Amino acid sequence: MALHVLDDQHLDHSLATIRIKNLRLRTYIGIKDEEVRNLQDVIINAVIRYPADEAVAFDQIEQALNYRTITKEIIAHVEGNRFMLLERMTRELLDLIMSHEQVLTTQLEIDKPHALRFADSVSVTLSASRQTRQRENLQLPGRDSDKS
Repeated sequence: MALHVLDDQHLDHSLATIRIKNLRLRTYIGIKDEEVRNLQDVIINAVIRYPADEAVAFDQIEQALNYRTITKEIIAHVEGNRFMLLERMTRELLDLIMSHEQVLTTQLEIDKPHALRFADSVSVTLSASRQTRQRENLQLPGRDSDKS
């Protein structure tokens, strides 16, 4: 299941793109009794963009975004929690990825195979970027910035 991303004319070519493809995990997800009792498969695809100038220049892991660390965090979160909705799981993982300061944008898609009788899967896709998240944080009601 491939994520659809903007074509090259819309991309900043100074950024690196990391794609985590078809990460297959098992978790408790759903609202029906059977779903709550039994582990189910999910398939995770992520597109992560970050500035990689220093990683390219110095060829040192310290300057790169460590996709292995991010993947381990995703695995631990998915396998260690229960979810009612794909939307909630997707948002939590998106927030986890965006918690890495180097990450500028992320698009995350999670598939739930066999969720519908005549479909291969159902998926939810969410995305975030540093600018969007900063604007959302400023506009959310109840934030300290709203208080006089």
